[in-house]
This record gives sequence, C-alpha cells and structure tokens, in this order.
Amino acid sequence: MTAPIVVIGGGPAGATAAALLARAGHDVHLFEREHFPRYHIGESLAPSCRTVLGLSGALPLVEAHGFQVKRGGYLRWGHEDWTVDWSGQFGDQVYSWQVERSEFDHLVLRNARDQGVTVHENTAVKHVVFDGDRPIGVEWAHRDGTRGHTPTSFLLDASGRAGVLSVQHHHDRVPHDVFRNVAIWGYWRGARTLPGTPEGGLNSISSPDGWYWVIPLDTELFSVGFVTHRDLFRARSGDHPTHEDLLLTLVQESGTIRDLLRGAIFEPPVRIEQDYSYAATRFAGPGHVLIGDAACFLDPLLSTGTHLAMYSALLAAACVTSILNDDVTEKEGLDFFQQHYRRSYERFLALVSLMYQQYRGKETYFWLAQRLTHEGPRHRLPQAAFTKIISGLSDLQDAGYSPNPDTARPAPDTVTPNPDSPILLPPNAIQDITSGLRVVTRPRLGLAPIRQIIGRTGSVPT
Repeated sequence: MTAPIVVIGGGPAGATAAALLARAGHDVHLFEREHFPRYHIGESLAPSCRTVLGLSGALPLVEAHGFQVKRGGYLRWGHEDWTVDWSGQFGDQVYSWQVERSEFDHLVLRNARDQGVTVHENTAVKHVVFDGDRPIGVEWAHRDGTRGHTPTSFLLDASGRAGVLSVQHHHDRVPHDVFRNVAIWGYWRGARTLPGTPEGGLNSISSPDGWYWVIPLDTELFSVGFVTHRDLFRARSGDHPTHEDLLLTLVQESGTIRDLLRGAIFEPPVRIEQDYSYAATRFAGPGHVLIGDAACFLDPLLSTGTHLAMYSALLAAACVTSILNDDVTEKEGLDFFQQHYRRSYERFLALVSLMYQQYRGKETYFWLAQRLTHEGPRHRLPQAAFTKIISGLSDLQDAGYSPNPDTARPAPDTVTPNPDSPILLPPNAIQDITSGLRVVTRPRLGLAPIRQIIGRTGSVPT
C-alpha cells in the first residue's frame, strides 16, 4: 500500500493543499497541533482566495458564512490618498472578505475533512524522519500523550512560522534585515473607515514611524493596529506602563486614526506580534515542499499572507499530484513549484520595500507595479497594475485569468467570470515557458505539457 501524503499544519495553506490533493484522489493525513477554532491575525483576504476556495470545495461554506464583503481599500500614504477598487476595475465578481480568522480557518479545515482528508487536531509533529534528503515519515504526539509514527510518500510543510523543515531541519531561513517590525493591535466597536473606501475595504495609513491599519470585520467591529520597527517599539514600550496604554496612545497620535475612532469603544485585550519578514533558501526538495509561512513571510502592509498561503497550496497540490502520478519528473514538478511561488513572493517583496519609502509618491509605486507585471504603460488607469498585484490577480494572470483593467471586461483571451460559479481559473492554467508546463484543472488538478494540450485541441485553449 502506498504511504499517504502528510501535511503539517491546518491553516489556510495546509488545509487547502490537503483538500485539493484529496479531491485529486490521494490519501492525505493532516497534523495540526492546535484545536480549531483558534485565534489568528491576518483578517483581510485578496480576491484570488475565492478562486482557490472554489477549486478546493470550500467556497460554498465561506460564502454562506456571511463574512464582510471586501471590494478594495483606501490608502493615505505619505502625502497622497488613493482608492483601490477591485470590483470597479475588474467587475462585481472580483471581491473578497474581511474575516475573523478563527472562523475562516475553521471552515477551511472543515472542508479538508469533508473532502476526505484524515485530520489530526491537537497533534504536533515532533520529528521528520529522513532517508537521505527525502522525508519518509513523521513522528507525532497528541495532546493526550499518545505518540505515533506515520509514513509518507510526500510531505507538505505548512507549519507556518514554526518552520518544521526550514528552521528545525534545513536551518536555511533567512530574515530580511529591513523588515524587523512589530505589530500591535486591538479591536474597537463603532469605528469607521475613510470616505471613498470601497465596500468593506481596509484603510492603510502611513506615519513617520510606521503605518496603521483599520479593518472593518463587520458593520460594528474594527481591527486597528500599528506596525513599526522593533527598535522604535521597544523604545516606546519603555515609556508606557502597559501595552494597552501604548496602543491607546499610538492611535491618538494620528489625526486620521483619532478621527476614525471618535466615539468608538475599545475592547481589550491588546495583541502584539513580531512581523519579521523572511524566506527559506529553498522552497522544495526531494519528496517535500514548503507552503505558506513555512516557506516565506512578508510584512503585512499589502495583506498578502493568505493569498500566498492559498496560491502556494494550489501550486503544490498540482505539482505533487503530477509527480506521484508520474506525469512529470520530480525535478520538473519541484522546479515549477519553486519558480512560481518564489516569483509571487518576490514581486510582493519589491512593492512593499518601495512603499516603505513613504514619500516617493504613488506614481512611483504604480510604475514599479507595471514593471513587475510586465504591463507596460498601456493602461489608462495608472494604478491598474498596482491594483492587480495586491488583489492577487497578477498571480492568477500567470494562471490564465487576466481581466482587462482598461475596460473592466474580460480580455478576448481570458475566461469570463460566471456569477453562479466564481471559479476564475481556466483549464489551461499556469504556464511556464521555460519548462513548457502548465497547471490543468481538468480532468484533474495537475501539470501537463503545453504540447499535449495543443495536440488534443489544435490550439492552446483559454
């Protein structure tokens, strides 16, 4: 009997990859050290997540839950303001949600179980057993004291910042010196967002020492936080008796935030997290891949964490399926995964890095975004490429979906979104011109050579 695929971690990356693999016919075991629901930050999702949720089977659960619809955001950055309006630019079906992650993550993990994944909650992977460079099993411990060993044919590390493989085994996690930041946040009832903010949109507001976020989780509850360098955070903390006193002082120091919170009621506790950005040297190796925060983490300025988690889960599931089915060699599959996941991460990294230079001006950010997406100057809307990147649509454009931002209508070579079935990924999917591979979603998720697709149809389908 073939050993199962093992997934470490039940967050959006692990649960999504596990569900996709189970739907492709694989035996999947997922180990999660916590019991869901559990608190997690990262409440603002990109529209790309809807596509992946559709493919994994979780979209009906999430749609039915009633999370706050999010159609973009509003930035007050440096000396300028601008609106990011996904629905206005790309159509009404391009939106996402503001979510309470405890509930969202619970739904995504529930879907993995519904798709046939064997889910082990309260179970921590203590050790990965290797044969040379290849994982062949995991040793785990349940919270009740039970211990065991599960063999594996392929290992997906979605263990988040714990980094089971990159930190504990490969020792190759490299921090970004520029982004050694700390986030401090809390929740207010009765706050508001800036005028001009699209429905459910977040606000990102710069300050000389960092930046603030304001996220409407529903019509009443708002997540409000401040991100600054760790040295500044330490210095400011020393001037305040409690972290609550520090946060309440920080929100009063911004005229914009002070106005948005006027009359709102603060609800403790205050939370703090180190947002140290990093990336592993390698995202994959023999018999294993790293997805989500296990591979890389980026400053939360553009709310990219859940997009990177779910996009990497899609890439990983397609590649692992094709490797195990002998559709491609392991090297071909792993190279494909690393190329596309790293490109997505580095594109966000470049844009966030420039935005931390707050007074370069928005046209500078838009120009860089055009270069990063190879859009050129053809757009009538200067911020089109910027909007496309932070929505996750640039990665989905690599996957074959590219609405025309000049007209907000699908371009002739793209798939028309169907409001009744908002799975925007077409069957030809991700194309790699170097290897000649692309992701396919039919008849099953995986990789296929472009020449095979052309041979069956006489043309490259869209």
